[in-house]
Amino acid sequence: MNGKTFRTGLSGLLAAMMLAGCASYSGLATEGKSLDAKNLQAGQSLSGVTLSPAAWPKNDWWKSLGDPQLDGLIREALQDSPDLQIADARAHQASAAASAADAARMPTLDASAGVSRSRMARDQDPRGEGDAYSTVRNVGVSFNYDFDLWGGQRAAWEAALGQARAAEVDRQAAQLTLAADVARAYSDLGQAHIIHDLASEDLKRTRQMLDLSQRRLSAGIDSQYQFQQTESLEASSQASLIDAEKRLQSAKIALAVLLGKGPDRGNEVARPKVLQPSAVALPSMLPAELLGRRPDLVAARWRVEAASKDIDASKTRFYPNLNLSAAAGAESLLGDAMFGSASRFFNIAPTVSVPIFDGGRLRADLDARDADYDLAVAQYNKSLVKALGDVSDTLNQLRDIGRQIGAQQHATDIAQESYDTVVQRYGSGIGNYLDVLSIEQQLLQAQRQLANLNAERIDLSIQLMQALGGGFQGDTLAAANATPATQTH
Repeated sequence: MNGKTFRTGLSGLLAAMMLAGCASYSGLATEGKSLDAKNLQAGQSLSGVTLSPAAWPKNDWWKSLGDPQLDGLIREALQDSPDLQIADARAHQASAAASAADAARMPTLDASAGVSRSRMARDQDPRGEGDAYSTVRNVGVSFNYDFDLWGGQRAAWEAALGQARAAEVDRQAAQLTLAADVARAYSDLGQAHIIHDLASEDLKRTRQMLDLSQRRLSAGIDSQYQFQQTESLEASSQASLIDAEKRLQSAKIALAVLLGKGPDRGNEVARPKVLQPSAVALPSMLPAELLGRRPDLVAARWRVEAASKDIDASKTRFYPNLNLSAAAGAESLLGDAMFGSASRFFNIAPTVSVPIFDGGRLRADLDARDADYDLAVAQYNKSLVKALGDVSDTLNQLRDIGRQIGAQQHATDIAQESYDTVVQRYGSGIGNYLDVLSIEQQLLQAQRQLANLNAERIDLSIQLMQALGGGFQGDTLAAANATPATQTH
């Protein structure tokens, strides 16, 4: 058969296979549609909030909280935390998978050489003597290449690359989460110190009351029953102080864990300063710019793109595939010319394969890829809705908590004045014991409420920085602001 006849026959075979043999994916399609942030209404929830282009957090947003020690702790956590080590390893895995997918697109070329020495048994020796020896030498190269006729290999590589980019963004999201967690744990530690101070002050007050009650009992003003009530109150204050010490130690350990250190590391942290909450302001162009400022949204969009490429790769498996393999080399017995014409060999083998019947495996695989795409879109939509909800909820709480703190501060001041007055009267022998007891409890409750509100404002301020992306900018990654694919495959 001459070359022209061979090429004609091969072309005819390919045409026949494409027309009659290909499996079909008709009827399979995706259903997921990504949400448009512009269509999510948030105007009423965010009305009245100050707008400023400068309201986007900086990369080191925690410095605005006003405690240099916190800056050092966050840097320590970003260096030593196992959470970030896990995120780094996952990003490394995804990058290696992308490299493997890229390598799979390339041809392979292998070389081999060898020599074998053998002795034949009598039944193997054509002469029947069983005393024949042979030495065979060989050297050769082999080549193999799968032609990417329909772009499936490229689509698979692009899908793996998208997953790698998503994993890299996940790593940056883990950094943001860790920084926010450390800042919140640091704030909790400061709050634990304040609660401990309040418990100590309360114990001091109850002991003062106990001393006054003892003197009044001795003077015959109070009864033994009233004195015992004061003793009970003093014991309760001691228990509250012990509980505050327990919570303080737990706060230190929680911070040490986030730093990736042993529990003793928490004992080395100096008492936090009173952190400064950020001003309540909303960046302009929200929610549109939020899509590139929240790492979880950027990663979700990359996963949508990767799922789309997986569908493209899966579809190409329904089409014919062309493979080319070739080998060449030399093989000779010892004594023969190694590279003589009689020792040389080569072969070339183009192979065409086409799916005809596979029991539905290809359709099932494509259907699974469609489901993966729908899931990625749904997760993106969920992340987008949650992102806007996080910002709106945090801003609304921050907007009102300042008034709460003002009102609670006023209530605390009044309780303190009332307590000072009633204790003075009680010490002079003219006050009522029940008034002292009631107002002391009111003061303690008011002080704790005020401390909790101040801590909540700091916590909300940190949450706002996290909700706005913590200084992350998706446009620093190639195509990070690309719109997720929403077409039906």
